[in-house]
Amino acid sequence: MKHRFDVVVVGGGHAGTEAAHAAARVGARTALITLRADAIGVMSCNPAIGGLGKGHLVREIDAMDGVMGRVADRAGIQFRLLNRRKGPAVQGPRAQSDRKIYRTEMQRETLQQPNLTVVEGEAVDFLMKNDTVSGVVLADGSEVSAGAVVLTTGTFLRGVIHIGDQSRPGGRMGDAPSVKMAERIDDFGLGLGRLKTGTPPRLDGRTINWEVLEDQPGDEDPVMFSFLHKTPFVRQVACAITHTNAQTHDIIRENLDRSAMYGGHIEGVGPRYCPSIEDKIVRFAGKNSHQVFLEPEGLDDTTVYPNGISTSLPVEVQQDYVRSITGLERVDITQPGYAIEYDYVDPRALDARLAVKTVPGLFLAGQINGTTGYEEAAAQGLVAGLNAAHVALDRESVMFSRSDSYIGVMVDDLITRGVSEPYRMFTSRAEFRLSLRADNADQRLTPKGIDLGIVGDKRRQVFENKMNRLTAGRDRVTEVSFTPQQIQKVGVAVNKDGSRRSGYALLAFPDFGFRELEMLNPDLGDMDVEIKQQLEREALYANYIERQSRDVQALRKDENLAIPPMFSYASIDGLSNELRAKLEKIQPGNLGQAARIDGMTPAALTLLLAKIRQSQRKKQA
Repeated sequence: MKHRFDVVVVGGGHAGTEAAHAAARVGARTALITLRADAIGVMSCNPAIGGLGKGHLVREIDAMDGVMGRVADRAGIQFRLLNRRKGPAVQGPRAQSDRKIYRTEMQRETLQQPNLTVVEGEAVDFLMKNDTVSGVVLADGSEVSAGAVVLTTGTFLRGVIHIGDQSRPGGRMGDAPSVKMAERIDDFGLGLGRLKTGTPPRLDGRTINWEVLEDQPGDEDPVMFSFLHKTPFVRQVACAITHTNAQTHDIIRENLDRSAMYGGHIEGVGPRYCPSIEDKIVRFAGKNSHQVFLEPEGLDDTTVYPNGISTSLPVEVQQDYVRSITGLERVDITQPGYAIEYDYVDPRALDARLAVKTVPGLFLAGQINGTTGYEEAAAQGLVAGLNAAHVALDRESVMFSRSDSYIGVMVDDLITRGVSEPYRMFTSRAEFRLSLRADNADQRLTPKGIDLGIVGDKRRQVFENKMNRLTAGRDRVTEVSFTPQQIQKVGVAVNKDGSRRSGYALLAFPDFGFRELEMLNPDLGDMDVEIKQQLEREALYANYIERQSRDVQALRKDENLAIPPMFSYASIDGLSNELRAKLEKIQPGNLGQAARIDGMTPAALTLLLAKIRQSQRKKQA
């Protein structure tokens, strides 16, 4: 059997579904190849979406009319805005999800997406045409040709599951690994490495003593992921918090040699920011307890996910240490925790489109690029899916900059710096985080999506309506002004002899909001809450963002200075051998990317800039 599409996406995980939807929204005839259609939307690890940095990515996906945010809202059984007491720039939305609803809603969205066809099967080889990937071959011999292929293998490339000293092949619990595709990638000569991740044991919630535990309720005013939604769709629940103790730590410490990680069975590097309970005991030896968040996996599911105690210890040891924890003394484990080790491709082999530099027609997204997390995977899927569709339809590339999105920060980090451990997004990675807030993701990216033709009519109308209201509100608070005497009456300390200040300028004061502004001018009270909150955030950061804007322009100037493909770094006198080797390996696409390579110095960058300018002048002559 032979089938023809514009884009083929391999893998139905978070990266694959977002890539397939993105390509289909562009207008490309898209095939999503997955082992089982009923596994689309499965949350393999924790039943939650978002968090610090991660929530920003979900908002940005949604701003481009992607699916993760909408589905997470429909499946959300508890919503919390993390860092609520801190500034808006570092606040991150997070939702506890109902696994079954998330999977069902993602499958519904996928089956209803125009231009998208789900194909069940295992991709085992690539079709090649003049050294360009032109499709895939399935295990049954079927050929699916396309103008571009997006590979999203997750943890399946030569995946191995470890529980204690027991190891077996697996892409995740219950699924076989992808070995033939891994062997095929070997043929391309790409740099490969091994990483590992892990999960905690799943617990039977009916055997937990909830009465002795601390409740962790959701927010009273929940913040949704999608800019299309205002309130939750399903019943909300509370999570609970417990803690490990000295006995827990003793049990783990006594059995460290039986852990897959510490017993020498795993060579892959794990995520530093999401350590196993064994790692915590070793790395934080002086700490007497660690928090454990007990997260329900669904409204009609008794399974509980104990966030904070992922492990690769033997099953009987897991049973012992879990039952040493308060509230879990009689708990039953329904599925043991395990570690999974898998292959990844050095992301420095990719360009900013997430296309493999040396293999035309092939794009990579998700954990195959050395990242961790649903959100990072989906954001990469969006980038790869858009660009694969644009290649297939002969359109210009779609680029995301560090200055306009966390998506751009992540892609740039990956392709210029590579990874030494599973990459996780944090707000601290973004130089321009004051302007890259979760609340303004639509203002930053929805116009881009509209220009690309991937934003539906409903979202475009909602966005334009918001922008009209925001502009009108900004004009109103800018036009009104108040004397120092008036301002002092609402508790703001200003110089009595100072000039009048506009309402917008007053909103920049840390302890001044619309409540105080309405005391000065009650007529402003008729604005809706969303616009009031947005104006408060904008005004608070206005001065800082103006300064950042100048830095952004400088960065864009660098980013726009392209470095020709296969540029000769050997001809640059004064470069160290180490830097020359890194530049030749990474092949940065522009001066901005070159500047962020580890070890790059201002002096070396000046030499590179001079050589590029010289090359441009020769071409012009």
